[in-house]
Amino acid sequence: MGDQTPETPARNAACASANKQTMKKATTMTKSDPKETKADGIPSELIDARIKELGDWRGETLARIRTLIRQAEPEVVEEWKWRGVPVWSRAGIICTGETYKAVVKMTFAKGASLEDPSCLFNSSLEGNTRRAIDIREEDTLDETAFKALIREASALNSKGARPAVKRGQNRHDR
Repeated sequence: MGDQTPETPARNAACASANKQTMKKATTMTKSDPKETKADGIPSELIDARIKELGDWRGETLARIRTLIRQAEPEVVEEWKWRGVPVWSRAGIICTGETYKAVVKMTFAKGASLEDPSCLFNSSLEGNTRRAIDIREEDTLDETAFKALIREASALNSKGARPAVKRGQNRHDR
């Protein structure tokens, strides 16, 4: 993604500090308990049903995220995996959309390999592969930055995986 600010220990600390300021008191995440949906349906219809059955801010958020993903990557494939998790893919998983009582969690399968100049990633930061964005009811998502992450994740999938990042190292230290 060209002229973006490289990750450095200072930048990582700045993102962590920015995320702490926007994060509310830590809560235990409990998976929302939607009615069992048949896993043999058409994925896009199952996602529609999930959005409808949530019927609150989480459904609205998931619907908006879905629209942004489709705008950023028109060739995205919607899937329904792991007994009820919406998944968006193109040449591999781009991200998943899980709903909990307190957050909608967007987990990027190869998030640790993505540029995040807007510091959207605020969860699952300790791993060496995935990164996630926890969106709470009162949060406002930077839609332009989110779509850039989707495009970059899709491009990364299309050109193949990058070498793994070792724990405690970021992608620019290789």
